Amino acid sequence: MTIIHIVLFEWKSTATTEQIEEACNQMQALGNKCIHPTTQTPYIKSFSGGKNNSPEGQAEPYTHAFVVEFASPEDRDYYVFKDPAHQEFVKFVGGLANGAKVVDYEPGKI
Repeated sequence: MTIIHIVLFEWKSTATTEQIEEACNQMQALGNKCIHPTTQTPYIKSFSGGKNNSPEGQAEPYTHAFVVEFASPEDRDYYVFKDPAHQEFVKFVGGLANGAKVVDYEPGKI
């Protein structure tokens, strides 16, 4: 069963444009850097994200969003709690992000 993992970032006022860009590049690189412990291949099904450009004005204080698709809850849980590449990213971004919101769901399951 597919899991969609959505992450929204709010950056610290001290974060520079270059630091935010680097964080976003590192986040996007996780699509290839996260390797399944059993198959030794990338396990993220799809990955997209970028800077908010909605005209609705409802995103504040979040400026960047990422959507990650996993084949199963087990893959998502490995990513969140154990994947070394993701854990390294979390440490890096912790110094730049003022906050993050995460929402996960199964498509079609209400």
